[in-house]
Amino acid sequence: MKVFMTGATGFVGSFLAEILLKANHEVRCLVRKESNLRWIADLDVDCYYGHLYDVNSLIHGMEGCDAIYHVAGVTKARTEDEYFKGNYEGTKNVAEAALKHNKKISRFVHVSSQAAVGPSPTIIPINETHPGNPLTYYGKSKWAAEEYVRSLIGKMPITIVRPPAVYGPRDTDVLEFFRTVKFGLIPQLGGSDKYLSLIHVKDLVRGIMIAAEHKNSIGETYFITSPEPYSWEEVSRITLNILQKKGFRVPVPVPLIKTVAALSEGLASLTKKPALVNKQKVIEMEQDFWTCSPDKSRKELNFEAEISLENGIRETLIWYKEQKWL
Repeated sequence: MKVFMTGATGFVGSFLAEILLKANHEVRCLVRKESNLRWIADLDVDCYYGHLYDVNSLIHGMEGCDAIYHVAGVTKARTEDEYFKGNYEGTKNVAEAALKHNKKISRFVHVSSQAAVGPSPTIIPINETHPGNPLTYYGKSKWAAEEYVRSLIGKMPITIVRPPAVYGPRDTDVLEFFRTVKFGLIPQLGGSDKYLSLIHVKDLVRGIMIAAEHKNSIGETYFITSPEPYSWEEVSRITLNILQKKGFRVPVPVPLIKTVAALSEGLASLTKKPALVNKQKVIEMEQDFWTCSPDKSRKELNFEAEISLENGIRETLIWYKEQKWL
């Protein structure tokens, strides 16, 4: 099968490209001329230069392909418009190009996020019927992209997957958390622990491919997630145990982190680069629960996450050390 991918140079996308190649698919990747190809440089993929806002490059790139995996998206931006351009307009362009110019497509896979529907009200994981309640610009732009893709159901074979928080080698977001814990600090925003669903990137890409190829997943949406929620303290304790270190809880006042976010945004306005910690990120961090249920993907796709949290963290920490990131 010939596959067209966006986002192949990123964290999740690069692992997805690897697993697709192992499944004997031909993989064509849309890449920008300024993209860093380090994670796919050694892969036998066909790099097609273009971008999400150049419709002609999308049309020519996906020509002759059987399936499309849309993984690319904007997770950090300075403005709401930038999020919507990257996540909504980019998705709309890819989907429209596929709908109008590739009649033989067997599947269009849209990789969304739990942020599109927002946090869970309690520790009880939400399922795919939970109404959309995104809290941030990122979440709202991902929800808008989902809504557009859903509008094409019946016109094109659509499958939507929603990961929760993703960790693993090559990730730079959860890395900052591990860097903090390395010093024996277990941060607790607002003085209380938070709970979330997590998925190792290798489990995630396996789940994405299963969803894409399952005969009954057309028109469906799936959380691809861990079997149970975890607390950040549990993640911290496992990390410290692997590092053979002791740690202690450090309450982090919400006003303090908001001040840091404001300062980071001020610096970002000068550098023209998105802030690592911003006011939007603080909104996500303040929530007590980000949990989602694996039940639908388990029952309908026979998907189970295979990598335990301990083994996944150990692999990630070893890789970080090898890269001198940690």
